[in-house]
Amino acid sequence: MDLRTIAAPVPDAAAPWQRAWETAYPCETGLSLPYPRGSVAVLLEHAARRFPGRAACTLYRRATSYARLEEQARRLARSLQTLGAGPGRHVAVLLPNMPEHAIALQAVWLTGATVLQLSPLMVAEEVSHWLQATGCTIIITLDLLAPLVIGSLGRGPLEHVLFTTLRHRVPMWRGWLYRLEHYRRNHTLSFREDAHKHTFDHLLDAAPLTDSPPVRPEEDVAVMVPTGGTTASPKAVLLTHRNLIANAFQLRELTGGIDGAESILSVLPFFHSYGLSACLLGAWVKASTVHMLPRYETRAVLNLVARERIDLLPLVPTMITALNAELKKHPIDLSFIRAVTSGASALPAAARAEFESHGIRDLLEGYGLSEASPVTHTNRLGALNRPGTVGPPLVDTEAKVVDQETGRREMPDGEPGELIVRGPQVMKGYYNNPEATAAALRDGWLYTGDVATRDRDGYYRIVDRKKDIIKTSGFLVFPAEVEEVISRFPAVAEAAVFGVPDEERGELIRALVVPRDDHLDVAALERFCGEHLGKHKRPRQFEVVQELPKNFLGKVLRRKLREAAR
Repeated sequence: MDLRTIAAPVPDAAAPWQRAWETAYPCETGLSLPYPRGSVAVLLEHAARRFPGRAACTLYRRATSYARLEEQARRLARSLQTLGAGPGRHVAVLLPNMPEHAIALQAVWLTGATVLQLSPLMVAEEVSHWLQATGCTIIITLDLLAPLVIGSLGRGPLEHVLFTTLRHRVPMWRGWLYRLEHYRRNHTLSFREDAHKHTFDHLLDAAPLTDSPPVRPEEDVAVMVPTGGTTASPKAVLLTHRNLIANAFQLRELTGGIDGAESILSVLPFFHSYGLSACLLGAWVKASTVHMLPRYETRAVLNLVARERIDLLPLVPTMITALNAELKKHPIDLSFIRAVTSGASALPAAARAEFESHGIRDLLEGYGLSEASPVTHTNRLGALNRPGTVGPPLVDTEAKVVDQETGRREMPDGEPGELIVRGPQVMKGYYNNPEATAAALRDGWLYTGDVATRDRDGYYRIVDRKKDIIKTSGFLVFPAEVEEVISRFPAVAEAAVFGVPDEERGELIRALVVPRDDHLDVAALERFCGEHLGKHKRPRQFEVVQELPKNFLGKVLRRKLREAAR
């Protein structure tokens, strides 16, 4: 079966916002891609047929072939069907990065059900909320995470809990620690199976599923991704099979390479759309080997990358900063890496330069959001890579910068405005939230809530979040711009800038700074800001802190800072 069978609609060739970035595409890249029509499950199925013996993934030096991964997914799918999974049903997955996570995703898709991706960083109350809100009757989770789930059994729609474990995958000495931690959390060394509690391995004893129900790729939802965004009220993004397939193929076109011959680092969590698309689905399209780690540990990541000589590294800026610190102590030549992608937040120029000094050839900054599966923009390999920008839009993706008041007037090149995008990777909407959907999706365009600029060549820069802009004394100040200047001060490791209410000016600019060492001369920092920032952009308040509140991708949570200040 040829995966690339259905062409995407060609964007309006006459649109001025489209023409500008076409010149940024390499000569071998077309202006539109064909995409397979069907369930996202076809990606793994096709990889297993082409490269059955190739390692699909590794964890702690143990490899699982594509053929075995696909077979185990079909066995689990059969068991999930007997438990009630199928079209129109929701199955929750609460797992770290491990082979069982990939198997669980594929198995749910084979039944025609929708995956609800939950984060191991959630608390029991949050897990319960999402299980109730989405009517999940089945959840697949790790035995160590049982306390987040057990309380929901019998108190709502949840009927079945499937437990898997890392106990037999970790090194022997960690296995003993794992058992102790299991006992500490659950007051038992193992769970007894009953009508509602099941072990993952036992369910793999079922006969493989042979026929999957038909899927309407443009309509049927493959994944629901809870997201708090920049507001206090969480929403669940609905990503269809078409959305996920499109983004996987768009990323394949971006990074190129040879099918069945590459490897990719997988420390970005699969429960987030960045990790799901860039690390897992993007790998399945090319039959790459996914080298997994359940959690990010800098030394372990470097050891894994060096030992396996991994080709592609999807990362976020906080990971790059941590890797720089480790490489300073234990230098490694990383010239074997073909490309590094960076997303989630802006990459400081100094951190980029330091990482590149270890042999990195192509460090591609990009942009995306969960509502777009998530990638919409990224730089290109080689001479088309422009540091400090997020690059042009991906193939089959259109973008505009519009005024922030009406969202209808396109801004001139270089002028900031709200970034809006459209393409085959843009979400269907938010789960049971028509108001939020109508606000985000207008006339086919996704309003991102991010402020950006575009240059004459169609390269974009993300200036800030629309809701994070500080309005002080009639001026608009972008926190990211102030943070970039503060971060250049040698004694500063990190900085976060936000506005606090002020009767005279509307808002005052406040800066929280994390010192690089024990001491930071605030007066010297104020003088530095006076030299590099206009008067209206200078923070009026400085506070030295030991850390900044962040989400699991390392993005600073300015909303929490504003709430705490008020």
